[in-house]
Formats: sequence, C-alpha cells, structure tokens
Amino acid sequence: MQAYYKFTSQLVLAALVILTAGCTSLLPKSKTESSEFKSFEEARLAIEGLTPMKSTLGNLNSMGIDPVKHPNTTILTHADVVRRFVPGSVLGKNDLDPGVVSCLEARDACRGMDVVATRIEKNRTGNFLADFFNFSRRTDTTGWRFNAVILLVNNVVVYRTWGGQPSVNETEIRTNPLGPLQDSGPSTVSVSPSVVVR
Repeated sequence: MQAYYKFTSQLVLAALVILTAGCTSLLPKSKTESSEFKSFEEARLAIEGLTPMKSTLGNLNSMGIDPVKHPNTTILTHADVVRRFVPGSVLGKNDLDPGVVSCLEARDACRGMDVVATRIEKNRTGNFLADFFNFSRRTDTTGWRFNAVILLVNNVVVYRTWGGQPSVNETEIRTNPLGPLQDSGPSTVSVSPSVVVR
C-alpha cells in the first residue's frame, strides 16, 4: 500500500512537471486588428501619398479609406473641425495650414475623417501554474497604433496629417501574494496586488 502511494505521488509530480513545462501555450492570447493596413509604415505611406488640392474622395476610397468600409473612422463635421483646429480662438489664420483655413472657410462644404488603425497583440507568458492560480500574471503587449486626420472640401483633399505609435512593446507583471484568495471579499485580509509596467 505504501509503495502504491509512493508511485502515485511520483506520477502526480511527473504530471505536474510536464504540465508546467508544456502549458505556456494554454495561456490566454488576444489580438486587435482594426484596419486593412498590415503595418504602420503602410498606413503612413498611404496618407502621405495623398496630395493636398489634388487627391479626391475617389482616391481615398480606392485606398480603402472609406468610413463605411474602414472600421474606426469618424466623419468630422465643420463644427468638429473648428473645435479641433481652433480650440479657443488663440490661433489666427496665419498660424493654421492653408488647407485647414480653406476647409474652415468652406463651411458646409468642409468635412473630414479621423482614421484610427491598430494592430495589437496581448500574450500572457510566464509560469502556467502561477498564472492559473492567480499568483503572478505577465502580459506582453506588442504591435502598433496609427491615426490620421484628412480634411476635404467638395470631395477634394485639402489637408492630411498623421501620427501614432510605430512600435508598441509593453510588459505588465501583476503579482497577487494571496493568489486565488486575493479578490475573495472583505471577510478575508485584503492585500493590494503589485503591478509593474515596463
């Protein structure tokens, strides 16, 4: 009987070692893709390829920048453009880009697009058992974020600009000293988890 228990405990220990070594792939992963653009550089080149006073709405649509088809694209009204570029009447016409001025003066013929494109991956890495029992969780975030503003007057591009994060690389390490009991409620001792973001 004693030999049976010894064999069983060795078998369980071996199973745990194998489980711990091979279960990193079982940790959660998530991916956010909100654009047809495959990379930050591709998005940048597309926006810079627009020529103010020449490129048209048709050019935008052929590039895939269409509020109906391109996710996370906001249509800006004339009032939105005024709020964005003349926030408190601090700036005069001489301080603004000529394309912005022409859009402001065009009133109802002026409209814009706020384009947001992201590709973000979040992977939980590290020790499977520590993660599973909520003692320690490490999340690696990688990818890129891109945004652009395009102004049009009578369907002709008069202004375009872009920005964003070409490379996102963040690591969040969350440590819970009490493991699964960390969030069990006020009836137990509460210890705040420590979070480290790099």
